[in-house]
Amino acid sequence: MEKIAIVGLGQTKYKGSREETFDELVFEAVNLALSDAGAEIGDIDNVVTVSNDFWDGRTISSMAVTEASGAWDKDISTVEGDGIFGTLYGMMRILSGSFNSTLVVAHVKGSEGEMNLITNAMFDPIYQRALGIDATSSAALQARCYMEKTGATEEDFARVSVKNHKNAFGNPYSQLPMEISVEDVMKSRKIAEPLKLFDCSPISDGAAAVILSNKQGLKRFKKDPVWILGVGHCSDSYTLGYRDLTNTRALKNAAQRAFTMASIKDPMKELHVAELYDAYSYMELLWYEGLGLAADGKGFELIRSGATEMTGDLPVNPSGGVLSAHPVLVAGLARLIESTIQIRGEAGKRQVKGASKALAQGINGPCGQAHGIIVLGS
Repeated sequence: MEKIAIVGLGQTKYKGSREETFDELVFEAVNLALSDAGAEIGDIDNVVTVSNDFWDGRTISSMAVTEASGAWDKDISTVEGDGIFGTLYGMMRILSGSFNSTLVVAHVKGSEGEMNLITNAMFDPIYQRALGIDATSSAALQARCYMEKTGATEEDFARVSVKNHKNAFGNPYSQLPMEISVEDVMKSRKIAEPLKLFDCSPISDGAAAVILSNKQGLKRFKKDPVWILGVGHCSDSYTLGYRDLTNTRALKNAAQRAFTMASIKDPMKELHVAELYDAYSYMELLWYEGLGLAADGKGFELIRSGATEMTGDLPVNPSGGVLSAHPVLVAGLARLIESTIQIRGEAGKRQVKGASKALAQGINGPCGQAHGIIVLGS
Protein backbone atom coordinates (compact mmCIF):
# COMPACT_ATOMS: atom_id res chain seq x y z
CA MET A 1 0.00 0.00 0.00
CA GLU A 2 1.19 3.51 -0.79
CA LYS A 3 2.18 5.27 2.43
CA ILE A 4 -0.35 7.75 3.78
CA ALA A 5 0.47 10.21 6.57
CA ILE A 6 -1.50 12.34 8.99
CA VAL A 7 -0.18 15.90 8.75
CA GLY A 8 -2.84 18.02 10.44
CA LEU A 9 -5.14 17.70 13.46
CA GLY A 10 -7.99 19.76 14.86
CA GLN A 11 -10.67 19.13 17.44
CA THR A 12 -13.04 21.30 19.41
CA LYS A 13 -13.54 20.99 23.14
CA TYR A 14 -16.30 18.46 23.76
CA LYS A 15 -19.23 19.62 25.88
CA GLY A 16 -22.68 18.43 26.83
CA SER A 17 -24.07 21.37 24.89
CA ARG A 18 -22.44 23.97 22.67
CA GLU A 19 -24.03 27.16 21.37
CA GLU A 20 -22.31 26.91 17.99
CA THR A 21 -24.15 25.57 14.96
CA PHE A 22 -23.01 22.51 13.01
CA ASP A 23 -21.11 24.58 10.46
CA GLU A 24 -19.46 26.72 13.13
CA LEU A 25 -18.12 23.61 14.88
CA VAL A 26 -16.84 22.23 11.58
CA PHE A 27 -15.26 25.57 10.66
CA GLU A 28 -13.42 25.61 13.99
CA ALA A 29 -12.09 22.06 13.64
CA VAL A 30 -11.04 22.52 10.00
CA ASN A 31 -9.17 25.74 10.72
CA LEU A 32 -7.40 24.15 13.68
CA ALA A 33 -6.29 21.27 11.45
CA LEU A 34 -5.06 23.64 8.71
CA SER A 35 -3.18 25.72 11.26
CA ASP A 36 -1.64 22.59 12.77
CA ALA A 37 -0.46 21.49 9.32
CA GLY A 38 0.85 24.93 8.42
CA ALA A 39 -1.42 24.88 5.40
CA GLU A 40 -4.26 26.70 3.68
CA ILE A 41 -7.48 25.30 2.30
CA GLY A 42 -6.01 25.54 -1.20
CA ASP A 43 -3.51 22.82 -0.22
CA ILE A 44 -6.37 20.35 0.18
CA ASP A 45 -7.38 18.35 -2.89
CA ASN A 46 -10.63 16.84 -1.65
CA VAL A 47 -12.88 16.72 1.40
CA VAL A 48 -14.67 13.91 3.22
CA THR A 49 -17.39 14.92 5.69
CA VAL A 50 -18.80 12.56 8.32
CA SER A 51 -22.39 13.22 9.38
CA ASN A 52 -25.75 11.56 9.90
CA ASP A 53 -29.23 12.75 8.95
CA PHE A 54 -30.79 11.41 12.15
CA TRP A 55 -28.37 13.21 14.46
CA ASP A 56 -28.49 16.43 12.42
CA GLY A 57 -32.27 16.34 12.15
CA ARG A 58 -32.26 17.02 8.41
CA THR A 59 -31.87 15.19 5.13
CA ILE A 60 -28.55 15.31 3.28
CA SER A 61 -26.89 16.52 6.49
CA SER A 62 -23.54 17.03 4.79
CA MET A 63 -24.96 20.02 2.89
CA ALA A 64 -25.05 22.02 6.12
CA VAL A 65 -21.25 21.88 6.45
CA THR A 66 -20.06 21.95 2.83
CA GLU A 67 -18.88 25.56 2.87
CA ALA A 68 -17.57 25.39 6.45
CA SER A 69 -15.37 22.44 5.52
CA GLY A 70 -13.77 24.40 2.68
CA ALA A 71 -15.18 22.14 0.00
CA TRP A 72 -16.06 24.89 -2.49
CA ASP A 73 -14.71 23.95 -5.93
CA LYS A 74 -13.37 20.64 -4.58
CA ASP A 75 -14.39 17.04 -4.84
CA ILE A 76 -16.46 16.24 -1.71
CA SER A 77 -17.79 12.95 -0.38
CA THR A 78 -19.80 12.02 2.69
CA VAL A 79 -19.66 9.07 5.08
CA GLU A 80 -22.58 8.36 7.41
CA GLY A 81 -20.85 6.66 10.29
CA ASP A 82 -17.89 7.01 12.59
CA GLY A 83 -14.93 9.26 11.84
CA ILE A 84 -12.53 6.30 11.61
CA PHE A 85 -14.51 5.03 8.63
CA GLY A 86 -14.40 8.53 7.16
CA THR A 87 -10.62 8.41 7.48
CA LEU A 88 -10.47 5.03 5.75
CA TYR A 89 -12.50 6.47 2.88
CA GLY A 90 -10.25 9.53 2.81
CA MET A 91 -7.28 7.20 2.40
CA MET A 92 -9.03 5.46 -0.48
CA ARG A 93 -9.50 8.78 -2.23
CA ILE A 94 -5.73 9.30 -2.16
CA LEU A 95 -4.93 5.68 -3.03
CA SER A 96 -7.16 6.00 -6.09
CA GLY A 97 -4.42 8.14 -7.61
CA SER A 98 -6.73 11.11 -8.12
CA PHE A 99 -5.61 13.18 -5.11
CA ASN A 100 -2.54 13.83 -2.98
CA SER A 101 -4.29 15.19 0.10
CA THR A 102 -7.63 14.76 1.86
CA LEU A 103 -9.38 16.62 4.67
CA VAL A 104 -11.67 14.46 6.82
CA VAL A 105 -14.05 16.25 9.20
CA ALA A 106 -16.78 14.89 11.50
CA HIS A 107 -19.37 16.69 13.57
CA VAL A 108 -22.34 16.10 15.86
CA LYS A 109 -24.60 17.98 18.26
CA GLY A 110 -25.89 15.20 20.45
CA SER A 111 -27.57 17.77 22.68
CA GLU A 112 -30.12 18.53 19.96
CA GLY A 113 -31.30 14.94 19.48
CA GLU A 114 -33.02 12.18 21.41
CA MET A 115 -30.43 9.42 21.71
CA ASN A 116 -32.88 6.62 22.45
CA LEU A 117 -35.13 7.48 19.49
CA ILE A 118 -32.22 7.97 17.09
CA THR A 119 -30.41 4.76 18.02
CA ASN A 120 -33.68 2.81 18.07
CA ALA A 121 -33.82 3.45 14.33
CA MET A 122 -30.71 1.35 13.69
CA PHE A 123 -32.56 -1.87 14.55
CA ASP A 124 -34.72 -4.12 12.42
CA PRO A 125 -37.94 -2.16 11.68
CA ILE A 126 -40.28 -5.16 11.75
CA TYR A 127 -39.27 -7.26 14.75
CA GLN A 128 -36.97 -5.22 16.99
CA ARG A 129 -37.63 -1.49 16.69
CA ALA A 130 -41.13 -1.71 18.20
CA LEU A 131 -39.60 -3.15 21.39
CA GLY A 132 -38.01 0.24 22.11
CA ILE A 133 -34.48 -1.18 22.06
CA ASP A 134 -31.73 1.41 21.70
CA ALA A 135 -27.93 1.70 21.96
CA THR A 136 -27.92 1.50 25.76
CA SER A 137 -30.41 -1.32 26.27
CA SER A 138 -28.70 -3.43 23.59
CA ALA A 139 -25.35 -2.72 25.24
CA ALA A 140 -26.80 -3.91 28.53
CA LEU A 141 -27.71 -7.20 26.85
CA GLN A 142 -24.15 -7.55 25.58
CA ALA A 143 -22.69 -6.68 28.98
CA ARG A 144 -24.85 -9.32 30.68
CA CYS A 145 -23.88 -11.93 28.08
CA TYR A 146 -20.22 -11.11 28.66
CA MET A 147 -20.59 -11.44 32.43
CA GLU A 148 -22.37 -14.78 32.16
CA LYS A 149 -19.81 -16.22 29.76
CA THR A 150 -16.58 -14.99 31.37
CA GLY A 151 -17.20 -14.33 35.04
CA ALA A 152 -16.47 -10.62 34.67
CA THR A 153 -18.18 -8.51 37.32
CA GLU A 154 -19.82 -5.11 37.53
CA GLU A 155 -16.82 -4.06 39.61
CA ASP A 156 -14.56 -4.88 36.65
CA PHE A 157 -16.63 -2.56 34.48
CA ALA A 158 -16.42 0.08 37.20
CA ARG A 159 -12.60 -0.12 37.18
CA VAL A 160 -12.64 0.94 33.52
CA SER A 161 -14.80 3.94 34.35
CA VAL A 162 -12.56 4.95 37.26
CA LYS A 163 -9.43 4.70 35.09
CA ASN A 164 -10.74 6.59 32.10
CA HIS A 165 -12.46 9.42 33.97
CA LYS A 166 -9.24 9.93 35.95
CA ASN A 167 -7.17 10.00 32.75
CA ALA A 168 -9.49 12.70 31.38
CA PHE A 169 -7.97 15.23 33.79
CA GLY A 170 -4.94 15.34 31.49
CA ASN A 171 -7.04 16.04 28.39
CA PRO A 172 -8.14 19.66 27.83
CA TYR A 173 -10.71 18.54 25.24
CA SER A 174 -12.49 16.09 27.55
CA GLN A 175 -15.98 16.66 28.89
CA LEU A 176 -16.05 14.59 32.09
CA PRO A 177 -12.81 14.39 34.08
CA MET A 178 -13.80 12.87 37.42
CA GLU A 179 -12.05 11.47 40.46
CA ILE A 180 -14.36 8.57 41.30
CA SER A 181 -14.06 5.20 43.00
CA VAL A 182 -15.39 1.77 42.15
CA GLU A 183 -17.90 2.29 44.94
CA ASP A 184 -19.06 5.56 43.34
CA VAL A 185 -19.69 3.78 40.06
CA MET A 186 -21.54 0.95 41.77
CA LYS A 187 -23.79 3.41 43.61
CA SER A 188 -24.56 5.56 40.58
CA ARG A 189 -28.06 5.48 39.12
CA LYS A 190 -28.99 2.35 37.18
CA ILE A 191 -29.66 2.97 33.49
CA ALA A 192 -30.14 -0.53 32.03
CA GLU A 193 -29.15 -3.57 34.10
CA PRO A 194 -26.22 -4.11 34.65
CA LEU A 195 -25.14 -0.67 33.38
CA LYS A 196 -25.17 2.33 35.69
CA LEU A 197 -24.75 6.02 35.00
CA PHE A 198 -20.96 6.00 35.31
CA ASP A 199 -20.75 2.94 33.03
CA CYS A 200 -22.27 5.00 30.20
CA SER A 201 -20.71 7.68 28.05
CA PRO A 202 -22.23 11.18 28.05
CA ILE A 203 -24.08 12.95 25.27
CA SER A 204 -21.69 15.42 23.66
CA ASP A 205 -21.32 18.16 21.04
CA GLY A 206 -18.17 18.70 19.02
CA ALA A 207 -16.21 18.31 15.80
CA ALA A 208 -12.82 17.00 14.71
CA ALA A 209 -10.72 17.04 11.54
CA VAL A 210 -7.59 15.39 10.19
CA ILE A 211 -5.54 16.06 7.07
CA LEU A 212 -4.10 13.10 5.15
CA SER A 213 -1.34 13.22 2.56
CA ASN A 214 0.73 10.90 0.43
CA LYS A 215 4.47 11.43 -0.08
CA GLN A 216 3.92 13.67 -3.11
CA GLY A 217 1.70 16.01 -1.11
CA LEU A 218 3.96 16.35 1.93
CA LYS A 219 5.78 19.38 0.54
CA ARG A 220 2.59 21.40 1.04
CA PHE A 221 2.58 20.82 4.79
CA LYS A 222 4.94 21.89 7.57
CA LYS A 223 4.05 19.29 10.19
CA ASP A 224 6.18 16.16 10.48
CA PRO A 225 4.11 13.21 9.24
CA VAL A 226 2.74 10.44 11.41
CA TRP A 227 2.39 7.41 9.17
CA ILE A 228 -0.53 5.04 8.87
CA LEU A 229 1.07 1.60 9.12
CA GLY A 230 -1.98 -0.59 8.89
CA VAL A 231 -5.76 -0.46 8.54
CA GLY A 232 -8.62 -2.91 8.78
CA HIS A 233 -12.39 -2.77 8.84
CA CYS A 234 -15.12 -5.38 9.06
CA SER A 235 -18.86 -5.55 9.76
CA ASP A 236 -20.86 -8.30 11.46
CA SER A 237 -24.53 -9.20 10.95
CA TYR A 238 -27.11 -6.41 11.14
CA THR A 239 -29.50 -8.50 13.25
CA LEU A 240 -28.51 -8.92 16.90
CA GLY A 241 -29.97 -12.41 17.03
CA TYR A 242 -27.63 -13.58 14.30
CA ARG A 243 -24.58 -12.76 16.42
CA ASP A 244 -22.89 -14.12 19.51
CA LEU A 245 -22.56 -10.80 21.33
CA THR A 246 -19.50 -12.04 23.23
CA ASN A 247 -17.65 -13.04 20.07
CA THR A 248 -16.05 -9.93 18.58
CA ARG A 249 -15.38 -11.57 15.23
CA ALA A 250 -15.66 -8.33 13.24
CA LEU A 251 -13.08 -6.68 15.50
CA LYS A 252 -10.79 -9.70 15.33
CA ASN A 253 -10.95 -9.64 11.55
CA ALA A 254 -10.34 -5.89 11.31
CA ALA A 255 -7.51 -5.99 13.84
CA GLN A 256 -5.78 -8.92 12.17
CA ARG A 257 -5.82 -7.13 8.82
CA ALA A 258 -4.38 -3.98 10.37
CA PHE A 259 -1.73 -5.88 12.33
CA THR A 260 -0.67 -7.91 9.29
CA MET A 261 -0.30 -4.73 7.25
CA ALA A 262 1.67 -3.09 10.08
CA SER A 263 3.81 -6.24 10.66
CA ILE A 264 2.62 -6.54 14.26
CA LYS A 265 2.67 -10.05 15.71
CA ASP A 266 2.18 -9.32 19.42
CA PRO A 267 0.06 -6.17 19.89
CA MET A 268 0.39 -6.21 23.68
CA LYS A 269 4.17 -5.94 23.37
CA GLU A 270 4.57 -3.99 20.14
CA LEU A 271 1.96 -1.25 20.65
CA HIS A 272 2.78 1.58 23.05
CA VAL A 273 -0.68 3.12 23.46
CA ALA A 274 -4.24 2.34 22.38
CA GLU A 275 -7.31 4.54 22.07
CA LEU A 276 -10.42 2.36 22.15
CA TYR A 277 -14.09 3.19 21.60
CA ASP A 278 -15.48 2.62 25.11
CA ALA A 279 -19.03 3.89 24.67
CA TYR A 280 -19.84 1.75 27.72
CA SER A 281 -17.36 0.58 30.34
CA TYR A 282 -17.64 -3.15 29.63
CA MET A 283 -16.78 -2.58 25.97
CA GLU A 284 -13.16 -1.83 26.74
CA LEU A 285 -12.76 -5.30 28.29
CA LEU A 286 -14.44 -6.98 25.33
CA TRP A 287 -12.36 -5.00 22.84
CA TYR A 288 -9.16 -6.11 24.64
CA GLU A 289 -10.05 -9.64 23.59
CA GLY A 290 -10.96 -8.75 20.02
CA LEU A 291 -7.65 -6.96 19.60
CA GLY A 292 -5.65 -9.90 20.94
CA LEU A 293 -4.48 -8.00 24.00
CA ALA A 294 -6.08 -10.72 26.14
CA ALA A 295 -7.32 -14.24 25.53
CA ASP A 296 -11.03 -14.71 24.87
CA GLY A 297 -12.94 -14.44 28.13
CA LYS A 298 -9.93 -12.96 29.94
CA GLY A 299 -10.21 -9.26 29.12
CA PHE A 300 -11.27 -8.40 32.65
CA GLU A 301 -7.93 -9.71 33.94
CA LEU A 302 -6.13 -6.79 32.25
CA ILE A 303 -8.11 -4.17 34.13
CA ARG A 304 -7.64 -6.05 37.40
CA SER A 305 -3.87 -6.24 36.86
CA GLY A 306 -3.46 -2.56 36.03
CA ALA A 307 -1.81 -3.40 32.69
CA THR A 308 -3.86 -0.74 30.88
CA GLU A 309 -3.21 2.06 33.38
CA MET A 310 -0.99 5.00 32.39
CA THR A 311 1.92 3.22 34.09
CA GLY A 312 0.99 -0.25 32.80
CA ASP A 313 2.32 -2.40 29.99
CA LEU A 314 -0.05 -0.87 27.42
CA PRO A 315 -1.86 2.33 28.44
CA VAL A 316 -5.41 2.32 27.05
CA ASN A 317 -7.38 5.53 26.66
CA PRO A 318 -4.95 7.96 28.29
CA SER A 319 -7.24 10.66 26.86
CA GLY A 320 -10.12 9.53 29.03
CA GLY A 321 -11.73 7.70 26.15
CA VAL A 322 -15.31 7.87 24.98
CA LEU A 323 -16.60 7.45 28.54
CA SER A 324 -15.30 10.96 29.18
CA ALA A 325 -16.70 12.53 25.98
CA HIS A 326 -18.91 10.90 23.37
CA PRO A 327 -19.60 13.03 20.33
CA VAL A 328 -21.19 10.33 18.18
CA LEU A 329 -19.63 10.13 14.67
CA VAL A 330 -16.67 12.19 15.94
CA ALA A 331 -15.47 9.87 18.71
CA GLY A 332 -13.48 7.48 16.50
CA LEU A 333 -11.77 10.39 14.78
CA ALA A 334 -10.92 11.77 18.23
CA ARG A 335 -9.30 8.41 19.04
CA LEU A 336 -7.18 8.76 15.90
CA ILE A 337 -6.23 12.33 16.81
CA GLU A 338 -5.28 11.31 20.34
CA SER A 339 -3.13 8.46 19.01
CA THR A 340 -1.39 10.84 16.63
CA ILE A 341 -0.75 13.35 19.40
CA GLN A 342 0.86 10.57 21.45
CA ILE A 343 3.27 9.66 18.65
CA ARG A 344 4.13 13.33 18.16
CA GLY A 345 4.95 13.57 21.87
CA GLU A 346 2.51 16.47 22.25
CA ALA A 347 0.04 14.93 24.70
CA GLY A 348 1.17 16.89 27.75
CA LYS A 349 -0.06 15.41 31.03
CA ARG A 350 -1.54 12.42 29.22
CA GLN A 351 1.66 11.63 27.31
CA VAL A 352 2.84 8.01 27.31
CA LYS A 353 6.63 7.93 27.42
CA GLY A 354 8.31 6.53 24.33
CA ALA A 355 5.10 6.14 22.36
CA SER A 356 6.04 5.49 18.74
CA LYS A 357 3.35 3.02 17.72
CA ALA A 358 -0.35 3.48 18.51
CA LEU A 359 -3.76 2.04 17.71
CA ALA A 360 -7.08 3.83 17.20
CA GLN A 361 -10.50 2.16 17.02
CA GLY A 362 -13.86 3.27 15.71
CA ILE A 363 -17.17 1.42 15.77
CA ASN A 364 -20.52 1.57 14.00
CA GLY A 365 -23.83 -0.05 14.80
CA PRO A 366 -25.22 -1.65 17.96
CA CYS A 367 -22.90 -3.67 20.20
CA GLY A 368 -19.90 -3.05 17.96
CA GLN A 369 -21.45 -4.35 14.75
CA ALA A 370 -18.67 -2.82 12.62
CA HIS A 371 -15.10 -1.96 13.59
CA GLY A 372 -12.40 0.18 12.00
CA ILE A 373 -8.77 -0.11 13.16
CA ILE A 374 -5.86 2.16 12.28
CA VAL A 375 -2.28 1.54 13.45
CA LEU A 376 0.04 4.56 13.45
CA GLY A 377 3.81 4.90 13.65
CA SER A 378 6.42 7.63 13.73
